[in-house]
Amino acid sequence: MAIDTDTARRVAKLARIKVEDAALPALAQEFSAILGFIEQLNEVDVDGIEPMTSVTPQRLFRREDVVTDGNQQAAVLANAPDAREGFFAVPKVVE
Repeated sequence: MAIDTDTARRVAKLARIKVEDAALPALAQEFSAILGFIEQLNEVDVDGIEPMTSVTPQRLFRREDVVTDGNQQAAVLANAPDAREGFFAVPKVVE
């Protein structure tokens, strides 16, 4: 799939990335190369292959799900620049 410069410009705008007009053709070419690689991956036959979590065989460490570090509100709030009534205080962002 080929990406043109208009599409590259739109993607850059959506990503809030400033791209100069002179760099748009190179960006479009990079996008096309990425999509070409993804199309190559779609051609690979993966029927009968189990999903992996890692390339090396390993077992995940299991532990009991218990609370170990609770009741430390004062210690946590000691790092806050502003804390009130047991909570972090932040500036109002919605009127």
